[in-house]
Amino acid sequence: MTPAARISAAIEVLADIEARRRPATEALKDWGLSHRFAGSKDRAAIASLVYDALRRKASATWVMGENTSRSVVLGMLRLQRGLGVEAIAALCSGERFAPEPLSADERERLEKADLSGAPAHVAGDFPDWIEPSLQGLFGGDLVAEMQALATRAPLDLRVNTLKVSSREEAHDALPHLGAVETPLSPLGLRIAPSEDGRGPAVQSEPEFLKGWIEIQDEGSQLVALLSGAKPGEQVVDLCAGGGGKTLALAAMMENHGQIYATDNDSRRLAPIHDRLARAGVRNVQVRTPRAKADAVTDLDGKMDCVLVDAPCTGVGTWRRNPDAKWRLRPGSLETRRKEQELVLDRAARLVKPGGRIVYITCSILAEENDEALSTFMERHDGFKPVPADKALEAAQLGHLKNLVRPTAHGLQLTPHRTGTDGFYAAILVRNP
Repeated sequence: MTPAARISAAIEVLADIEARRRPATEALKDWGLSHRFAGSKDRAAIASLVYDALRRKASATWVMGENTSRSVVLGMLRLQRGLGVEAIAALCSGERFAPEPLSADERERLEKADLSGAPAHVAGDFPDWIEPSLQGLFGGDLVAEMQALATRAPLDLRVNTLKVSSREEAHDALPHLGAVETPLSPLGLRIAPSEDGRGPAVQSEPEFLKGWIEIQDEGSQLVALLSGAKPGEQVVDLCAGGGGKTLALAAMMENHGQIYATDNDSRRLAPIHDRLARAGVRNVQVRTPRAKADAVTDLDGKMDCVLVDAPCTGVGTWRRNPDAKWRLRPGSLETRRKEQELVLDRAARLVKPGGRIVYITCSILAEENDEALSTFMERHDGFKPVPADKALEAAQLGHLKNLVRPTAHGLQLTPHRTGTDGFYAAILVRNP
């Protein structure tokens, strides 16, 4: 396919996403199935165009003056990819499979493309209704923070110390991937996003198959380290899902002690078994709920640490899922809040006196973070948050002190400040 034909395809896919209000992955998959002549490079290039357009949907609409799939793509080419007007006009020739030529108005708008004076939600490309929550956290950094959340994310890897002696050893085994050491996590390797948005097939690498590395954002690595899980402890990963943080905790604990991994949705636990085996983990019991019955009732009041990787809106992952921000609705936030209440109440019953709850979200919304913990502590006496600086020092992460945003009860990581996805973490200690 020609570059112009790829632009036309991206416009078509975006129109489908808008009309049917569905995830970009589904629309792209259907487009590929109905256009089997398109090769893998073509499909990857089209996906990259679609995701970049979704990243800049609000600002592209502002520049072009209308919210159509064509306008969003044209505005993105100018704002995100930095193409000049003539370069965009050359792609829109109207020839076979190419978009229609630029109108006089489109050309003028592209020439004058400027976000000066644009509202914060336009300049930062996010839904306007969440601005009050974000303003309270970011203040004058709001636009810069949200622009960082609209960029492409790198591919981060966590080195598994149960299988390899050091990060350097894993790094030296993967020179062809162009990985570099992550700046903040002592266990991470980072692969920069390619120009077309495609990443290497890490999961087919021998080192991945041997369990040396796992795919995990640096921010996720850091909040796992913040848990302070130690060899010999009794730990519950209450929302274990596919097991990413379970694996990180097991390595921290050096396979000593016990981790109980569970999730109220048994389907989410399906991948964890193969991952545990590949990683050489021996101190994890997977507790799969049956008929929605509680799988960890026998552990109440016995746990040193309860990890709550809470269900949330996922706002902090918008670099990877830019379409999700335009599907977010106030009702979705309220649903997540109710789920967070339930899982925090369950954690309170599990933790022993003197033990701790480690509460984590991949969100930057105060409603899901500090506010969720404030209402929890109103319902449950005897829990106190650990100040962010003390939590960082205890986890040997003092180098993050001037990078994270301390909050009332925890700390916030963001792409702008830490180069990670947007993660919130807080530690609540139960009175002895």
